[in-house]
Amino acid sequence: MTADRLTDGVRIGQLLASEITGNEGRLRGLSLADADPDVDPTPDGALAYAVVRTGGDDDGIEGVDGRVEVEEDDEGVESADADLVAEVYVQPDRVRVEFVSAPDAVADAATEAGLRVRPKAVRPPRTLVFVEDGAQVKRVLPAFEAAIGNTV
Repeated sequence: MTADRLTDGVRIGQLLASEITGNEGRLRGLSLADADPDVDPTPDGALAYAVVRTGGDDDGIEGVDGRVEVEEDDEGVESADADLVAEVYVQPDRVRVEFVSAPDAVADAATEAGLRVRPKAVRPPRTLVFVEDGAQVKRVLPAFEAAIGNTV
């Protein structure tokens, strides 16, 4: 069955997006912003979407300060700013998730889940988590929980 491994970066990114948006449990406050449904993977990683913490599932536009400004919806209702939690980049054979929120807690949760983790020395610091197989998508969810402070 090892021949059935899912190693297509775009498909892994789609699976992760489905897990985040379809999660009615501890991740229900997360949504996607700036999603590019036609993203083409690159060796360095192409931004597929941002994961933001909001009260709803509105689309947003990232601002310069790392916050996402939520636009008016079709009914003219505006939501408060949403906090950027992570950015998801697709590469040909994997997904790289760059966590902005709680980088130390994310690193611990992702390492405990058996995922490859690397710090990114920028200001503010980020934690990179690599999802190299479709089966690892569920294993990255505890890192999202740690990023938003919903750990057990």
